[in-house]
Amino acid sequence: MRLVLQRVQSAAVTVAGRVVGEIGPGLLVLAGVARGDTPEIMPTAARKIVQMRLFADANQRMNRTVIETGGEILAVSQFTLLADCRKGTRPSFNDAAPPEVARPLFDHFVGELAAALGRSVPTGEFGAAMQVNLVNDGPVTLVLDLTDGNATMLTNS
Repeated sequence: MRLVLQRVQSAAVTVAGRVVGEIGPGLLVLAGVARGDTPEIMPTAARKIVQMRLFADANQRMNRTVIETGGEILAVSQFTLLADCRKGTRPSFNDAAPPEVARPLFDHFVGELAAALGRSVPTGEFGAAMQVNLVNDGPVTLVLDLTDGNATMLTNS
């Protein structure tokens, strides 16, 4: 599973002109489910996200979690995060789980996120053409790669 976390002032997902999910301050989580991902890694991913200290404390240091700030989480499935761009100019998506596998795993991930956060987590619409609007705060953007239930930070900015 590959995750992109963006600290936002607000974010919304629109499908065919209607808003299907939106939040105020919090985290936008783009989630790519990979071939070989299992339900067992979802609790680890959810805990990692809600425990990440990405929000400013009184001294303006990133020292508070989304829970501590009362922030929200918007989760959006995005298979293109698993693109392999090493050869040629057309990305390969062979590393992404097929939709019939990815959808239940993404739904399980969202359930784990909601449990860890303590409230519901709005989402986009799986498999739909979505427009994601956000106001990135910071900007703070992290990329996490989960393999064997361990989160590895790929990049941050």
